[in-house]
Amino acid sequence: MRIGIDAREICGHATGAGRYLSGLLREWAADEDTRRHELILYAPERLNVEVDSRRVATRLVRGSTGTWWEQVRLPRAMSQDHLDVFFAPAFTAPLRLRVPTVVAIHDVSFVAHPEWFRMREGMRRRMLTRQSAKRARAVITISDFSRRELIDAFGIAGEQVHVIPPGISAPAADRVNGAHEARVLFVGSIFNRRHVPDLVRSFAMVARRRADASLDLVGDNRTYPHEDLQRTIASEGLDGRVRWHRYVSDDQLGDLYGRARAFAFLSEYEGLGLTPLEALASGVPPLLLDTPVARESCGDAALYVGLGDLSATARALELILTDEATRSRLLAAAPAALAKYSWPRAARETLALIESTVVSRQSTVDSRDSTAASGLTTGPTTDDRRLTTDD
Repeated sequence: MRIGIDAREICGHATGAGRYLSGLLREWAADEDTRRHELILYAPERLNVEVDSRRVATRLVRGSTGTWWEQVRLPRAMSQDHLDVFFAPAFTAPLRLRVPTVVAIHDVSFVAHPEWFRMREGMRRRMLTRQSAKRARAVITISDFSRRELIDAFGIAGEQVHVIPPGISAPAADRVNGAHEARVLFVGSIFNRRHVPDLVRSFAMVARRRADASLDLVGDNRTYPHEDLQRTIASEGLDGRVRWHRYVSDDQLGDLYGRARAFAFLSEYEGLGLTPLEALASGVPPLLLDTPVARESCGDAALYVGLGDLSATARALELILTDEATRSRLLAAAPAALAKYSWPRAARETLALIESTVVSRQSTVDSRDSTAASGLTTGPTTDDRRLTTDD
């Protein structure tokens, strides 16, 4: 079986979707059962992760990484490779493919909260993701919360949406250096929904009481409407107490996890929220906003606060930093929370789903050929139309 994969997300600095695809590829490259398939990665530039060229082929399709590349240049390149199925790991896929498609959609924030996106960007995301989901043979998402959101937002059948939680790839954290430092850590692209200015203001209350407290922020500012985070840091008198790292390597991130005693992620909307789980895997207790998906992912292994309650956030941060009984209780609950997230299981279930779409398609073709041979006629099924439509 020839499986095509959109690999744009592992070019440049890989963030959430890129790390998701990297985790799957790492497992597939090591899995003997995957040898029966040929994996072909399509990317507009050189990949930023190492792949085993003996197991995985790479096709460079030059161009920018936007919609034109995905919808025009990519299908042209793929048509020469006679694929059996295509896997799109980041929300959208080419809409005119004549092979079955499996698409991973991690959340529908652009539907649930259009105010967080510029008008054109929001419209593009909503249109392409909706059409990709409707045309796909199967949709993968990463939590029960996101599955419900997808079904409600796009009106697709529940049996079409499959929850396959990803694994957790926490960078190796050396805890020797940071065992006694009162360091708080945030990791993730900085969006409005993650309320990083509120975290800074809450941390300022802790910093006024603890001279040894500091805060590390890891992530690029992608807020809309724009939030001037540097101004917030300065206005709270935290220059030198807050370190903002726009991007770090895995080794640097492992060092930051190793030095942290508390992790804070005040997000009101996520498909899952992977970095709090990375923190738990690194032995760092997290503080989260109290949302359904946060409870689903971390359960009893986190403290929770309400949106906008800065005083409660400051008290919870200080509790995680200083109270050993609280820290021990949260970390004791970590194994149960983390057990749901396994890269070998995620890779195995994702590959099985991709395989099933090809088997399903072949069954449809065989049935149609059998009907034609018997002299009967029938109209195209919904799935047939998906495979052949040019509209």
